[in-house]
Amino acid sequence: ATYEKDLLTHVRERFSITIPKSLTLHFVHLHEEKHLLQKSKRLTMMAESLGTMKLAWCALSAVTPQVFFDTTGCAFTFFVARLLAGCKVGAYVHYPTISTDMLSLVWKRRPTYNNDAKVAANPIVTCAKLIYYVIFAFVYGLVGSLANLVMVNSSWTKNHIQYLWKLSGKVHVVFPPVDTKSLKVLPLAERENMILSIGQFRPEKDHTLQLLSFAKLLENEEIKKSDVKLVLIGSCRGEDDRQLVDQLQKRARELNIQDNVEFVLNQPYPVLKDYLGRASIGLHTMWNEHFGIGVVEMMAAGLVTIAHESGGPESDIIQSPWNERALDYSNCTGCLASNAEQYAALMRRIIQDGSSSDLAMKIRENGRKHAEQFSDEVFMNTFKGALLS
Repeated sequence: ATYEKDLLTHVRERFSITIPKSLTLHFVHLHEEKHLLQKSKRLTMMAESLGTMKLAWCALSAVTPQVFFDTTGCAFTFFVARLLAGCKVGAYVHYPTISTDMLSLVWKRRPTYNNDAKVAANPIVTCAKLIYYVIFAFVYGLVGSLANLVMVNSSWTKNHIQYLWKLSGKVHVVFPPVDTKSLKVLPLAERENMILSIGQFRPEKDHTLQLLSFAKLLENEEIKKSDVKLVLIGSCRGEDDRQLVDQLQKRARELNIQDNVEFVLNQPYPVLKDYLGRASIGLHTMWNEHFGIGVVEMMAAGLVTIAHESGGPESDIIQSPWNERALDYSNCTGCLASNAEQYAALMRRIIQDGSSSDLAMKIRENGRKHAEQFSDEVFMNTFKGALLS
């Protein structure tokens, strides 16, 4: 009872969603099986996928539903649910476990958060990892194709799922719900010179790029350092995330920007909304973000949003980006960048022109209007449409 109450309270505070009492919820706890999801140091994806299969078996042995609906991205559970438990399987995929982009990174031997520099530097180890990825992608495609209904959260995810789950049927794009209704009432004018970042503190979010971009912005002599502030707001899931925040704070000190950077951790939705109502610029730096709810929230709140030129933000959210070479900004909904120099240049222009300049106000208005395509109402209609198709 306490768990259910705390969970529903969290959902209400973070997402402004109230679950009616008429909706019966039944939780099946698997605390004794949590060891099945322990991280493996070797063959991580395969080990974790096998762990999810075992966990699914434990859950379905306790309660066997008619419909098994997965929103966690654990496609290997489909084998257990459909072939062993006899369930109809639905999937709402937020991020493919493996993608052609991941294969490309290994092939190009590019170091990233999930491709260690030591591996990337060794051609033999790289070849072995590439073979492992190809085999895993093939099996992932087979189990994913067992789903009776497939929904994805963006065009970017759809392209990857269609390529990998070749045997599945139609893939429906259902954009995640964003509370645009409460955000669009925030004032557009008279914003502070605050740059806001929203997102969990995880390596793939690339907060380091935000710090580097901000430091480069402050190097410009035309920018008054004391007037500009970067706020990074997000949640920490555990000790690993907390250590990442410590590393980011250390990096800010190394760049000598610590007095202009604020970290806001694990705060309820009203606190986030307060920052959204004050900030002028929104910052997003994750490469190949599957969708980008934070990007939509910032646009709906009226921020001039600068997102990474990849993934969902590029394909679905900021489809009419503005850059310094563009003379016409009448239809621009935000900005796209891919390196520190580009981010810094865009932030500098917005700050120098002023938060209420014609350029800034037009982007704010267009961004807020475009964000309506990702509202709660649109989600409910497209979700129901996919179920009934």
